[in-house]
Amino acid sequence: MSTRANKQTDGAGILYVVATPIGNPDDISARAIRTLAEVNLIACEDTRRTGQILARHQIGTPTVSHYEHNEERRVPELVTRLKAGEKIALVTDAGTPAISDPGFRLVRAALEANVRVIAVPGASAAIAALSIAGIPTDRFTFEGFVPSRDAARGKALDDLRREPRTMVFYEAARRLADTLAAMATAFGESRDAAVVCEITKTYERTIRGTLGALERAFRATPALGEIVIVVAGAAQQTDAGDAAIDVHEALEVLREAGLGLKQASAIVARLTGKGRREVYQDALKSRDDDSSDD
Repeated sequence: MSTRANKQTDGAGILYVVATPIGNPDDISARAIRTLAEVNLIACEDTRRTGQILARHQIGTPTVSHYEHNEERRVPELVTRLKAGEKIALVTDAGTPAISDPGFRLVRAALEANVRVIAVPGASAAIAALSIAGIPTDRFTFEGFVPSRDAARGKALDDLRREPRTMVFYEAARRLADTLAAMATAFGESRDAAVVCEITKTYERTIRGTLGALERAFRATPALGEIVIVVAGAAQQTDAGDAAIDVHEALEVLREAGLGLKQASAIVARLTGKGRREVYQDALKSRDDDSSDD
């Protein structure tokens, strides 16, 4: 167990991790406003966007850029100032820093330097979308952005095929239809999901349905703005349920009905909760074994 909190350097400053609005400018806490006004410096992803928030609340605290491409250089500078006793607020363009946004490296470096780190909580698109999706929230996993390349995205989603918890993803509007299609392939077209667009903004909307239906809807009418996808987890298979379907027997029946091996494997995977590739590879191996016996 870490004891860094008990070893804070005397006279060291404080790093405040401050959540800012994800769309509606009124979604900022009184504590966040007070913190931003009282610190010595604000490290922000985009000084122009943060400047708009500061101007709205008449805050004149100096700002410095801190984003993905200058983190390596900026983090040591900020930690040096923290160790000298300054108080610094970390913000991103929207939402909670370090959640699919810059911030983790600075937080870790501050902790390693025995600097106190304090959260000033607020908006998070993932939690806000989950709360209105109408999909179970008792257990969930945040997956952030999936890879943009087809092969890598397919593998990442295939690895989540049996994930029983609700899954929360971020996605860019221009890739939404392709990602929903990949999810339908990996999880099955009938898996329940919700797509939340422009959350807390003027044109916010939430569309619920199956992955197949959602893919067709957004293929016909592309989305705009920032997107959160909430996908139901895989149905739990009981021991009795697993025993009820013999994979090889099911494949044989489907093949006799005229389906190709890939089609039959996809159907059996959906019925059993197994990975489509796993069923297909097992079927190929079984077919090779049968041929060698002859």
